[in-house]
Amino acid sequence: MSGAADPTAYIAAVLTLYVDLPETPLRASVSDQWLARRFHDDGVPLHAVETALMLGSLRRLIRPAGAPPLSPIRSLAYFRPVIAELQAHPVPVGYLDYLRLKLRQAASALPADPQKTTFSDDR
Repeated sequence: MSGAADPTAYIAAVLTLYVDLPETPLRASVSDQWLARRFHDDGVPLHAVETALMLGSLRRLIRPAGAPPLSPIRSLAYFRPVIAELQAHPVPVGYLDYLRLKLRQAASALPADPQKTTFSDDR
């Protein structure tokens, strides 16, 4: 089961998590909405989606200093392989909290994007 009985609430949560990440669009696209619905319909737990979003974003942010810059993430589909990875190899309890902390630290080193506020304090 998806962990959220209401598909609308699940989809909204996934899309909010996605657009709140660094280097993602300000708004979710129609295809992002469709994919979030698909995650729900496929029974992907919300915590698994959140973990994948955090892990995928963190991996981008902690690349070596000399590595060429990556283009911004343009679609929620970017995270599909990470979701599949986590479904095949679940992470330990508490890992999501660790990822949140590490992502906050990595994102704080980024130049500020005036159009986006990253990470609300209520998470």
